[in-house]
Amino acid sequence: MIGWEDVYKVVVEIAPLYVALMLGYGSVKWWRIFTPEQCEAINRLVYYFTYPFFVFEFTAHVDPFKMNYLFMAADAISKVIIVVVLGCWARWCSNSSKGSYCWSITTFSLSTLTSSLVVGVPFLNAMYGHMAVDLVVQSSVFQALVWLTILLFVFEVRRTRNDQRNILVLDHHQSSAADHQNHAVVMNDSEIQQQNDDAVGSRPSISVWKLMKEVCLKLAKNPNSYACVLGLAWASLSNRLHFEMPSIIEGSILIMSRAGTGTAMFSMGLFMAAQKTVIACGASLTIFGMALRFIAGPLAMALGSLAVGLHGDVLRIAIIQAALPQSITSFIFAKEYGLHADVLSTAVIFGMIVCLPVLIGYYAILDFVH
Repeated sequence: MIGWEDVYKVVVEIAPLYVALMLGYGSVKWWRIFTPEQCEAINRLVYYFTYPFFVFEFTAHVDPFKMNYLFMAADAISKVIIVVVLGCWARWCSNSSKGSYCWSITTFSLSTLTSSLVVGVPFLNAMYGHMAVDLVVQSSVFQALVWLTILLFVFEVRRTRNDQRNILVLDHHQSSAADHQNHAVVMNDSEIQQQNDDAVGSRPSISVWKLMKEVCLKLAKNPNSYACVLGLAWASLSNRLHFEMPSIIEGSILIMSRAGTGTAMFSMGLFMAAQKTVIACGASLTIFGMALRFIAGPLAMALGSLAVGLHGDVLRIAIIQAALPQSITSFIFAKEYGLHADVLSTAVIFGMIVCLPVLIGYYAILDFVH
């Protein structure tokens, strides 16, 4: 049963995050310390250094041989359900901006990626004990290893494809401009409009092989694509051969990894300060994001858990951990790749505020159903 002491422990975990957030917000909004270029540099520091070290550090200390594979299978099925729904949504709503490829990426992030370690560990420990903590840590490892890696790949494909397309369009316009200079004629309004429509409608073709080659080269240089793999490899070797990480190496990793969550929230505060309003994405998108995080995600996880036969406390833990607040990492990725960072930042900030009553409500409902 959850008591006030347990709620206080969760607040103790969350409050420092908002301190870092407000320091970042105030350093731009009130004190004018950082320029936009410096804010971008801070986000890149988080993206390329502190977050990869953070992922490696917590992954290297798990025991891969004691994973609950049914729990992992349920998580995978829930993500597949959401991907299928989003694929149908994008297909049927192709004329709508929310049904586009980009919005499908953001919706997947809102529905599936949780901040398990920050909020999930203290809260689920109070609800179900040490077993719940083990499952939450396993969920975090699986999320970093599979889903965040896939998300990173999709982001990189999108940015690389846009870069290649812009280069092809620029080359096309430069060559066509030279031709038009030699064929200056008088055109009426309808002819001009037709020419503009043809220019907009024509999309240069991009080589899939060239696209994938460039994406793979970029991912090979990105520490986020292999930090979790290296951590899991180390965890497997250390648990199998029974040896510990040398203290000099562990200290070198910890000095960066401990800054991961704090610098991520600080970067989010910098981003908030650059927006016109605190709720940068508007009320409707905020409600949409909260519905995906606290309703769609747990519902998909419930379906996946029932599909593999989870029951008892493991089933309840699976559903509740899917209702944890939005992953801070999802904002860092969205900010780096320039895709709906305002929506993700709002989801993180307000998600952590409303998560307490939501999680307690899920706990009470699942206990009553039992």
